[in-house]
Amino acid sequence: MTGSSPVAAGGDSRPGAPRARRRPDVATLVTKARGGDARSVARLISLVENGDPALPEVAAALAPYAGHAQVVGLTGSPGVGKSTTTNELVRTLRAAGRRVGVLAVDPSSPFTGGAILGDRIRMQDHTTDPGVYIRSMSSRGQLGGLAAATPQAVRVLEGAGCEVILVETVGVGQAEVEIASLADTTLVLLAPGMGDAIQAVKAGVLEVADVFVINKADRPGADATYRDIQGMLGLGERAPGDWRPQVVRATAVQGEGIDDVVAAIGKHREWLESSGRLATRRERRAAVEVEAIALGTLRARIGDLRQGSALTTLAAAVATGELDPYAAADELVKGL
Repeated sequence: MTGSSPVAAGGDSRPGAPRARRRPDVATLVTKARGGDARSVARLISLVENGDPALPEVAAALAPYAGHAQVVGLTGSPGVGKSTTTNELVRTLRAAGRRVGVLAVDPSSPFTGGAILGDRIRMQDHTTDPGVYIRSMSSRGQLGGLAAATPQAVRVLEGAGCEVILVETVGVGQAEVEIASLADTTLVLLAPGMGDAIQAVKAGVLEVADVFVINKADRPGADATYRDIQGMLGLGERAPGDWRPQVVRATAVQGEGIDDVVAAIGKHREWLESSGRLATRRERRAAVEVEAIALGTLRARIGDLRQGSALTTLAAAVATGELDPYAAADELVKGL
């Protein structure tokens, strides 16, 4: 609030007292972000990551701009070349005049809890391009390859006018299937010489891939990896009209095959729109997002109860056999 005193803002007017934290001017931040101001975009994503009390206001301000961006997820084991492929995809999309946002979910530092900024180092070519916004996000221990704040960060980039948003997952292997609930199109990257391709696509990864990218295709074994994936796709059951995942060869470090990857993404987008699956995917994404927010609110309220006597009383009743845990849980939920 411009011109307000520390007391009016809820702070302490005594000399040397800590100043109250200003409430962010969400409307101004969103307006500036829409105009391409990178600092405002960064501030909005920081509010999202930190779970700021202004987050509901941020979400409400961004809601009118949702649903316009194409969200592409990139996943795969460490070392397959996700960051290099992302960098080349940005280059190709920018050459086509598309405005691009990148969310690179990095592992958390065990010391600070922040993101290890390896992806930002590889994408320095685009840091001065006003048509590209790159943000590294810490996974903060979140499983599934994404950060908990990633869906809301996608909304911020949509609001900032990004036409394509590339979301690169941590790179933890077979657990990275959460990206399928966020992206319109999911790329699964594989590379020859990094183990059995059959093993690499187990545990649900085969099902989440819309496009397989055999990266480092200039290496020995690339043809065998390509045949293995095509063979597995041939064994899969799909209804008439269902999407059959594309398999594309690329050597991202040399910029080769990236046009084919972009073409495969475009082909999948056309199928999503013509089949009506795009709306279905986005409704599913919204459902997952709403559920996560609701569960977070419930956890916070249960945490508040933990500080009081309600949960303690119920726990004591369960421990002595007066209540069973299901009945106690019902009572706890009623108290919410």
